[in-house]
Amino acid sequence: MLLRDNIYDAVRADILTCRLAPGEEIREQELAARYEVSRAPVREALLRLEQERLVAVHPRQGYSVTSISVTDARDLLQFRSVLESACVSEAAENADFGVLSQLDAFRHFDPAGDFIEYNRAFHAALAQASGNARMAAAAREVVDQAERLVRVSLASIKGRDPSQLVAEHGALIDAVQQRDARLAARLARDHVSRAARRVLSALARSAVIS
Repeated sequence: MLLRDNIYDAVRADILTCRLAPGEEIREQELAARYEVSRAPVREALLRLEQERLVAVHPRQGYSVTSISVTDARDLLQFRSVLESACVSEAAENADFGVLSQLDAFRHFDPAGDFIEYNRAFHAALAQASGNARMAAAAREVVDQAERLVRVSLASIKGRDPSQLVAEHGALIDAVQQRDARLAARLARDHVSRAARRVLSALARSAVIS
């Protein structure tokens, strides 16, 4: 049984990982049974998720997981590009080297692992290295939201060798550790731009797009 404070995190994780799919109808009673809690904390969680635009509320009908539109996806990825370039620039200029050295853990990816989880952790670490708590929190939120886009499009990109993406991560790490803020920001923008093209192309072919 989940504690009351964990319900929001659990429902949010199920949405971001597409265990609750875009457009899927959800009901308080069913989620309460799923998480073995009363309906009250489920209702509170759903209202919080509505504020994040992950859940849509339908009066007298219940709730649904927010569908994904190509326009919204494009807006989100553009926002991510701006935030991440700012974060890496700040990290290059101001972070302690001890903080920057921890990024070395992301120079390699274990093929047996989950690339999306590895990718999310890397970008979250970059945001944290900025030292700007508000900017880092906003960047992590955008990275979390973007994970849903990637998972929805996963069927179209499955099987691709992630080595190029890992190499791009390595170049970003190099630039930040060398204190080259301008190069780090450019690499971050280019990295997100390439990812956006891949994801948007896959999303345009997806049946869950609204």
